[in-house]
Amino acid sequence: MVNPIIGMKQLTKVLMDGESGLNIVYIETLDLIGIDRSRIRPTRAPFHGIVPGKQAIPLGQIDLPITFKDPTNYRMETLTFEVVGFHGTYHTVLGRPRYTKFMAIPNYAYLKLKMPGPHGVIIVGTSF
Repeated sequence: MVNPIIGMKQLTKVLMDGESGLNIVYIETLDLIGIDRSRIRPTRAPFHGIVPGKQAIPLGQIDLPITFKDPTNYRMETLTFEVVGFHGTYHTVLGRPRYTKFMAIPNYAYLKLKMPGPHGVIIVGTSF
C-alpha cells in the first residue's frame, strides 16, 4: 500500500496491484475527496476478476491527477480510473497502467517503488 495524493487529497489506503490491468476507484472515495460525480464518463464495458465468479459493470470512467512524493521531488500524472459502485477495502487500486504511465519499477522484496523524478529517483515506501 502507498499513500499518493489523488485530486487534492492524500489517501492512505491505495493498493498497488501489478497483476491488475485496471485502475479502480470506488464511488465512496470520490465522495471522500470531493470529486463531483458529473465528471464520470459513462462506459458499459464489463470486467472480470474483481467480484469472484461474476462480471462487474463500472459506473463509468474518470481522469484524476495522482502525485507521488513531496514538493521538492515529485511526479504527477493523470490516470484513467474505472469507477465502481461496490464497497472495497482500499480507497483505490492502481494496476499496471499506473506502472507504465509513471515508468515505475516495483521491488516486491523490499516493498518499494522507484520512478524517475525531476530531481533524481523517487523511492516510494509502503504505508501499513
